[in-house]
Amino acid sequence: MQKNNNTKPVISLKGLHKEFKTLNRREGLKGGLLDLFSRNYKTVKAVNGLSFDIQPGEIVGLLGPNGAGKSTAIKMMSGVLKPSGGEILVNGVIPYNNRIKNAQNIGVVFGQRSQLWWALPLVESLKLLKDIYMIEDKHYNQMFDLYKTILGASESENGGEECRLDSLLKKPVRQMSLGQRTLSDILASFLHNPKVVFLDEPTIGLDVMMKAKIRELVLELNRIRNTTVILTTHDIGDVDALCERVIIIDKGAILYDNSLDNLKSFFGAYRTLKIKYNKDEEWVDFLINEDESSVMDKLAEIEKTNKIADIKIEEISTESVIKKIYEGEVKSS
Repeated sequence: MQKNNNTKPVISLKGLHKEFKTLNRREGLKGGLLDLFSRNYKTVKAVNGLSFDIQPGEIVGLLGPNGAGKSTAIKMMSGVLKPSGGEILVNGVIPYNNRIKNAQNIGVVFGQRSQLWWALPLVESLKLLKDIYMIEDKHYNQMFDLYKTILGASESENGGEECRLDSLLKKPVRQMSLGQRTLSDILASFLHNPKVVFLDEPTIGLDVMMKAKIRELVLELNRIRNTTVILTTHDIGDVDALCERVIIIDKGAILYDNSLDNLKSFFGAYRTLKIKYNKDEEWVDFLINEDESSVMDKLAEIEKTNKIADIKIEEISTESVIKKIYEGEVKSS
């Protein structure tokens, strides 16, 4: 789902390809020696014909299993990699031909790789970024006021001790927890008010409370600044909390591109029936499609051969829906 189909896309991909050549390696010491002089290469398609538009202000989940091509696609959109074929525009420029101009209008957070200066307090890193991006004092102070509003400037406000702004600003990055460092990286990526921010696995390894705070921060910055956010994650909680639209890829090609609500409505007839045959046993799950057979019919069938101690009925989870896409049960229409 796109926020405004009448506006010019902030990101546009048409038939985007990226291929890598890798050496066909042989086993053993002899094989290793032969590989030193080998010209036996194979071509791997990391991205295979991606085409989509992303409108200003969208938060889009770019999902897929490991090796699906997500990170390669982001590296091309951020200008790090040059495509092997196809067209790509970000903010109206070709990223790999205009790396400096592209970098001025994007922000990037790559998992646990920090863009901050390790030995410096956060406030000094932000001042350096202010100079690098040539941010005017007025806009710099406006962003700080915005951060204070979202996080809380003091312990008594909504940020809490772990992520209140005045505490983060004074702390050297090397002394921060993983959650504080990720939060600080996100603050840094939005500092120059970019049109697009790429978040690659931003909540990996974080506890539940810090994940919730980061999701709240991203949502507020998107709402207030209308920043387009491209999110890659394996955490379904991130998808449910942030994304209205999901693009799911595998083997470099799109499997699904539509709204998250469309996914859930597609599986609206599905329920998970959880049964315990004995109170001391684990739950046994049955996925029921009520368009074909009701939960009551399934219970009646089970009771013919088993005594039931307890039951629960749950809606199908987003994680289960995405798994079914990988299995080829959902199309993007």
